[in-house]
Amino acid sequence: MRYIYSFICYLAVPFVFLRLWLRSRRAKDYGQRWQERFAYQAVPREWQHGLWVHAVSVGEVLAAVPLVKAIRQQYPELPVVITTMTPTGSARVKANFADSVYHCYVPYDLPSTVARFLRKIKPRALMLLETELWPNILHQCRRKKIPVMLANARLSDKSYCGYAKFPGITRQMLSAITILAAHAKADAERFIKLGMPEERVTVTGSIKFELKIPASIFEKAEVLRKLLGEDRPIWIAGSTHEGEDELILAAHEKVLKVLPNALLVISPRHPERFNDVFQMSQKAGFKTIKRSTNDVCTADTQVMICDTMGELLLFYAAIDLAFVGGSLVNHGGHNLLEPASLGIASITGFSNFNFTDISELMIAAQATAKIHNSDELADKVIHLLQNSNERFEMGERGRRVIDENKGALGAHVVLLEAFKLG
Repeated sequence: MRYIYSFICYLAVPFVFLRLWLRSRRAKDYGQRWQERFAYQAVPREWQHGLWVHAVSVGEVLAAVPLVKAIRQQYPELPVVITTMTPTGSARVKANFADSVYHCYVPYDLPSTVARFLRKIKPRALMLLETELWPNILHQCRRKKIPVMLANARLSDKSYCGYAKFPGITRQMLSAITILAAHAKADAERFIKLGMPEERVTVTGSIKFELKIPASIFEKAEVLRKLLGEDRPIWIAGSTHEGEDELILAAHEKVLKVLPNALLVISPRHPERFNDVFQMSQKAGFKTIKRSTNDVCTADTQVMICDTMGELLLFYAAIDLAFVGGSLVNHGGHNLLEPASLGIASITGFSNFNFTDISELMIAAQATAKIHNSDELADKVIHLLQNSNERFEMGERGRRVIDENKGALGAHVVLLEAFKLG
C-alpha cells in the first residue's frame, strides 16, 4: 500500500506545483521557499542531531509553543528543528521562537524527499503534533531507527473512520510510533482499535490547556480597545471559514437592530480570504474597514476585518464576546481555550469534532454557549452583550476549566525522557 501511495504522490507532483502557484496568486507566501518542500535547502550544521518537531499550521504551532519551550528548558543544548506546512504556521513559529530554533516547511511525503531531509537534519527523534501521520516520513524514521512521539494526539470519530478504510497502511504508520500521548481515553481507544500497540499509549490530557498568555497582551489590548471604541459593545468572529462569514454578517445585521452601535470584528482563518470577506461585508451594506490599513474606527464603523497575522489573541483580549469559528460550518471548530484563557465569554457552533473533549468540557461548565444557526447566534450575541455579569461569569468558568485540566505539559516532557535527548 505504501508503494502505491508513493507512486500516486509522485504522479501528483506537477499538480502540487500548480496548486502552489494558484494559491500564491492570493497568498504570495505559497510561491516562496518552495525548495524547502522538496528538501533542497541547506541546513546549517548547528541544527543537526537534534529534535525535529512537526506542527502543521497555526493551531498545532500554538499547542507546540509551551511544549517546545519546556523541552528547551530541560535540554538547553538540544537543537530544535520545527517544520510547518502553511505560511500562517511559519509566521507563528517565527513570532514565538525567532532564531532560537531552525524552521522550514515540512518536506512533501515522497520517499526521496523525506530521505534527503533526514540526511540533512539527522534528527535524534521526531515529535509529531496531534494527528500528523505521513506514511513515508514514518517509514523512513523507522528504517533509520529514529524514535517518534505523537504528541497531544487526538482522533475524532470522523478521522477514525477515514483511517479505518485503509487498515494496512494505517497499521504500518502506527507501528512506527514509539510513544503516543493521547488527549483523552476516547482518543487512545480509537488509536488502539486502528492497531496502535496498547503498551505504547499514554493518556496525558491536552497541552492546549497550557496556553501561556504574554504579560504585555493586556496593555496592548487596552490600547486596541480605545481604537475600537470603549463605550460600544464589540464581538469578534475568530478563525472563520468559507461559508461561515455570510452567516455571521447576517447575525450582525440582526444585532445592529437591537444594539445599533455594536462593532463586529471578523478574523478569517486563512489570509487569502481577507479581501474576499472585506468585499462581502461591503456588499452586504456594512461600513467596513481593514485592520491592516490603519483606518480610523469611527462610531459608525460596523465591521472591521482583522487582516493581520498573529493578532487574534490580542483581539480576544480587547473585545467583549467571542464567537470561535469553524463551528458554524462542518469544519470541526477551533480552540475555545484561547478566549477562555483571557476570561472572555465565548460562543461556538454545532461542529466541534476537532476539539470534542475541550468543547464538551467548556459547554458542561457553562463557559461557552452552543448555537446551531445564524439566528441563534444573533440572539445569543444580543443577550450576552446586554448582560455583562453573565459574560464575566462565563469567562471565569472558562479560566477554571483551564486551571483544572493542566498537567499534560509535564507528562509529555517526562515521556520524552525515554528518547535520551540530554
